[in-house]
Amino acid sequence: MQESDAALTRPPSNRFDRMEWAGAFGDLGTFVPFAVAYIAVVNVDPFGLLLSFGAAMVVCGLYYKTPFPVQPMKAIGAVAATQAAQTATITAATVTAASLATGVIWLALGLTGAARRVTSLVPRFVVIGIVLGLGIGFMLHGIRMMNEGWILAASALLGALLLLTNRVVPAMFLLLLFGIGCGAVAHPELLHKVLAARPALHLPSFALLGIGWHDLLIGTTLLALPQLPLTLGNAVIAIREENNRLFPARPVTDNGVATSTGLMNLAGAALGGVPMCHGAGGMAGHVAFGARTGGAPIILGSCLLGLALFFSGSIRALFDLFAHPVLGVILFLTGAQLALGSCDFSKNKVERFVTLTTAAFALWNVGLAFLAGVILALLARRNWLRLR
Repeated sequence: MQESDAALTRPPSNRFDRMEWAGAFGDLGTFVPFAVAYIAVVNVDPFGLLLSFGAAMVVCGLYYKTPFPVQPMKAIGAVAATQAAQTATITAATVTAASLATGVIWLALGLTGAARRVTSLVPRFVVIGIVLGLGIGFMLHGIRMMNEGWILAASALLGALLLLTNRVVPAMFLLLLFGIGCGAVAHPELLHKVLAARPALHLPSFALLGIGWHDLLIGTTLLALPQLPLTLGNAVIAIREENNRLFPARPVTDNGVATSTGLMNLAGAALGGVPMCHGAGGMAGHVAFGARTGGAPIILGSCLLGLALFFSGSIRALFDLFAHPVLGVILFLTGAQLALGSCDFSKNKVERFVTLTTAAFALWNVGLAFLAGVILALLARRNWLRLR
């Protein structure tokens, strides 16, 4: 799933070849389900969601020059979708307010250097556990999606595995065509709706005018604050580890990632977007399908910008058209790529125990995994945690 070490350590310049195009869509397994939930359940405007993600991806690709990802914040997305489906507490304005609060918090942590001071307290064997748990969690979620149609999923997985290292016929292109084709056969009315769509220019407006103090209170307390440990573990520490391991010629820092998270959420809130982060699984997804430079996020971001500006009215049908079992295959392979990069276990038995315990907690909740790993590491450091 990886190129030679020389290719990964070479100082990168952005490319836009077929492998970057294939790798650009390697993170759809995470993006599409959350985007659909926000649009269909929370009633978030597809225009603001796609525009904010697209702009953030293009900027990250130009700045980092690696497949630096932009993903929905998972805990906020899950809470928003479930609460909006059950009560009227969470609305589109609440989600925008959560994005604003998230931006302020992470920008402050990045600019003051507090993000680095916090992450310096987390040993590497805890970080490895978080990344390993995330990878296995992605694989399990992919299997659950594949379970919706095992024949489709098995065919897609076999084809993808045979083509993962093929630079002539990128695996992701075939997965995309296969997923759309299967969806078109199962739901021809959706295909007709997508094909019937005509471009119509949609210009942005200042979304912050639509939120009130109540939205800000609910968005901060119910959505933004509970997400902090998860973001610190997955979207600051883990992505720094993943990026610097794969692309040492383009290293990132914890403070830099925190600042980037803050800036893109503040800009996204102004456009009516949802909370975003730099999840480590996103980079694994891009890399697994061939991406090696910032060309991949620029390509995906440009596609999302085009959809937002000209086709945001038909985006629900386009997302619904893609077959879920094939989406599960993409997520499964993304998780495998992420987990493979976290197999550098410590030779110390206690530290390996902390790594595995942290990974197990990460399958349930990354925020709790982060806290559990830090506590266990502290006990191990004081020699209070012993194993035979």
